[in-house]
Parts: sequence; structure tokens; C-alpha cells
Amino acid sequence: MQKISAGLLMYRIKNNEFEVFLVHPGGPFWKDKDEGVWSIPKGEVEEGEDFFGCAKREFEEETGIKVKAEKFIELGSIKQKSGKIVHAWAFEGDWLGLLRQNMIEIEFPYKSGKTIKIPEVDKAGFFNEENAKKKMSPAQFEFAERLKEKLKI
Repeated sequence: MQKISAGLLMYRIKNNEFEVFLVHPGGPFWKDKDEGVWSIPKGEVEEGEDFFGCAKREFEEETGIKVKAEKFIELGSIKQKSGKIVHAWAFEGDWLGLLRQNMIEIEFPYKSGKTIKIPEVDKAGFFNEENAKKKMSPAQFEFAERLKEKLKI
């Protein structure tokens, strides 16, 4: 069965520069990886859950930021290299720099039968277009490009 995720891309215009909010996955596998691994806050859609509801839930779970926006811009979907389909919406917002870490349990080392608790996200921040392009996978960067097009910037 194909995996489907949904997420929110928060953006802001600061000093006349377009910036997007991204998160870095936590845990030992991602610890020393940077370029190409940052993502929009997103997660898998649960059975019976609508995509937009999942996007809001995942954003809040991963960041601790309560989504108060009233206007959302639909960005469509992309297919990641893994085959996972990701649906996204954007909203304008800001962040105070505090990240509430949602802890999850994973098997580590892989196939060892041992589990450890890790933060689902260990870092977050706003990035301008040039840096976001380096940090994100090319498939997900498409969301930032679509957003700029819709905002006409």
C-alpha cells in the first residue's frame, strides 16, 4: 500500500526576503546529515483522517507550534524518491525559536530488536530560498516553488 503524508509549509517575508520553515529529523541516523534532509513538518495520514487535518496535527506535534492561521494555500502533492506521496498547504506565520520535542521510539541499531527514544525533530528554522534549496529534497523544494508562484513573488 502506498504511503501518504501531509504537511504544512510555514512561510514569512522578512526584510523583503521569502523564507520557509523547515525541520530536521532527530535521531542517530540523521545526526550528521544536513543537506537534502530537512523537510516541511509532515507525517503519515492515519486511516479515516482527512489530509488537511493530518497536516495540521503533524505540524503541531513535530514543532509544538499551535497553528492559528485562518488562510491556507493548497500546494498540491509531490512524489518523493521513496514513492511516498506528500500533500501540503502553506500559511504565513512566524516562530519564536522554541522547539518542543515530540519523543518517538525507534529500533536502533536497525534490526537489532533494541529500541531507543529520540526527538522526532531535533532542529527547526526559517531558510531563504537559496538555503532551503540546499537543505530540502528536490521533490519537497517543489512546494516552496509552487508557493512563490501562487504568491507572485
